[in-house]
Amino acid sequence: MIMAAGFGTRMRPLTDDRPKPLVTVRGRTLLDHALDRLVAAGVTMAVINLHYRAQMVKDHLAGRRDIEIHYSMEDEILGTGGGVARALPLFQGKSFFILNSDSVWVEGAGAALTAMQSLWDPERMDGLLLLAAMTTAMGYEGRGDFLLDVHGHIARVPERTSSPYAYPGVQIVHPRLFAGAPEGAFSTNTMWDRAIVRGRLYGTRLDGVWIHVGTPEARDEAEAYLARLTPA
Repeated sequence: MIMAAGFGTRMRPLTDDRPKPLVTVRGRTLLDHALDRLVAAGVTMAVINLHYRAQMVKDHLAGRRDIEIHYSMEDEILGTGGGVARALPLFQGKSFFILNSDSVWVEGAGAALTAMQSLWDPERMDGLLLLAAMTTAMGYEGRGDFLLDVHGHIARVPERTSSPYAYPGVQIVHPRLFAGAPEGAFSTNTMWDRAIVRGRLYGTRLDGVWIHVGTPEARDEAEAYLARLTPA
C-alpha cells in the first residue's frame, strides 16, 4: 500500500496544481519511485489511497502495466491508520508493505525491501519497520523516532532524549496489527504502541541513505544529491 491521500501543504507551491505523490524527483514522480521499489521486490499488486486531486493520480498511472493497481478512495482524510484500515479487505488477510509516498532512498549493499521480506516473520511480528540512520537522513527534522534493541524490538524514545534512527515511512504489517482499530481517522502510532506492549513490533536498519521529500527545499536537496550520484 502507498499512502497518497494527503494535501501536501508543506510542499506548496509545488502542490498547488498536483498532489504531492506526483511531484517529480529527477524526472520521475514520487509515486513512481515507490512503485518501482515495490516492483523490484517482486510485489505484484498495490493499493493507493486517494483524496486530494485523486483523478490526476489515476490518469498518471493509467498506462502502468508492471503492477496491478487498486485505489482506496477517502471522502475525508483518514490519517495513516484509518487509511490502511479502510483498505484492509483488499489484502485478503495477507501481510503487505506500506510505503509513504514522500520517501526516496538510495540503496546500500542490498535492496531494502528484499531484505525486509527475508526478515519478515508473521508468527512473531505484527509489524516490521525500516529505520534510517539519523547521521545520513536528509530532509528530516526531528530527534529520531524509535529505539532498536539487539533482538530487533522497537521501543519509543523517552522524553528529553534522542534516537539514532528516523522512520522513513516503510514497513511490512500483518492485518492483525489493525485489530480493534478505532473508527474513522487515526494514526498508525495507536496500533504501533499496542504492538510494542505485546513485543510484536520490530525494526531493521536501512543500508543506504533516506531522503524525506516533504518540502520544496527537500525536493531540491534530493535532486542535487541524486544528480551527484547519477549525473546526466
